[in-house]
Amino acid sequence: MIRVRVLLGVLVMPGVLAAQAANTVARTGVIFESYSFGSGLAFNRISELTIPIGVTQRFGGGLVVDVSTAFARASVSQAGGSGGAITHSGLIDTDLRATVSVIPGKLLFNLVGTIPTGATTVSSATIPLFGATGTGLLGFTTPIFGSGGGISAGFASAFKMGQNWAVGTGASYHYGASYVPVEGGTEMSPGGELRGRLGIEGPFGGGKYFRGALVYTTTGGNDLGTGRESGIGDRILAYAAVSMPAGSSHLSLYGWEMRRLRARNVDTSTVAVPRGNVLAVGARLDRPMGPRATLSPLLEFRHELTGPAERMELLGYLLRAGADLRYRLSDRATGVIQAQLAFGTLHDGAMSVAIVGPRLGALIEWAR
Repeated sequence: MIRVRVLLGVLVMPGVLAAQAANTVARTGVIFESYSFGSGLAFNRISELTIPIGVTQRFGGGLVVDVSTAFARASVSQAGGSGGAITHSGLIDTDLRATVSVIPGKLLFNLVGTIPTGATTVSSATIPLFGATGTGLLGFTTPIFGSGGGISAGFASAFKMGQNWAVGTGASYHYGASYVPVEGGTEMSPGGELRGRLGIEGPFGGGKYFRGALVYTTTGGNDLGTGRESGIGDRILAYAAVSMPAGSSHLSLYGWEMRRLRARNVDTSTVAVPRGNVLAVGARLDRPMGPRATLSPLLEFRHELTGPAERMELLGYLLRAGADLRYRLSDRATGVIQAQLAFGTLHDGAMSVAIVGPRLGALIEWAR
């Protein structure tokens, strides 16, 4: 749900700013992504269609309730056409989020309930599809299609540092309910997840603005039943962005890196997720095209490393270019048209396979 929630909350940013004073905000749209692969892999195309749905309701000045879900359809076409296509479609899990302002402007409390409206139990034949859409390199809008549900609780705080800068901290804990992920398999009990965040932001010379954050996540082992366990190492995410005026436009430069460490306390009964590293750097230029329209060309480079060895191997890299067109339809509605093209390579040992594919989207936000 994270990627869909970010898409709904960030892609229609001008509408969000207007909606901060609104009591109700509704968002939806459609996003299509597809990647074609050169010869050498077991599949030659991965496609995904997502229809995100989100509603935010403000109650007075101290409570905000947010509901978000999506319909997703994904498919993998196997190479040679001998095995046909692997497909999955349906709702994903639904997040119900409540944010309480404990101390206005300084301390927030968050409670998130994940309702298992998605694919809780799937056929073993669809596992290759879920593995392909979940990779951080491709960055699909919907990387996860369901779980057993769960609940998260946490806080976020902010305080001034100097005259214009601010420091933010936050922490949360997630409990996942047990479920059977594969038809005919055993029940899995997800391990608890603890996440901490430290951020800083503020202006500096010449109208520039800096935002940076460090997020640390640790997850307990997943109980797979029959004495087996799967483990994943701690994850460290670092993010930084600088925005600045560029004539009549606004330029944003950003970068983030997620490093997944080696799983701890691994023995012969543990299925360990290998180490990994995803790095992305990009730029975005917001250029006004009139009183209602803003054109935002963007460019992003991303690469991923993975592997259990002491030295991780390159999984692949991707260069994405495109533009967003944001248009204020009325005082209450904002629309976004998105068109991007990505190309790069996947690596498997000595083999290198070309990747190319579009991302097309249309979204709308309405506030009152």
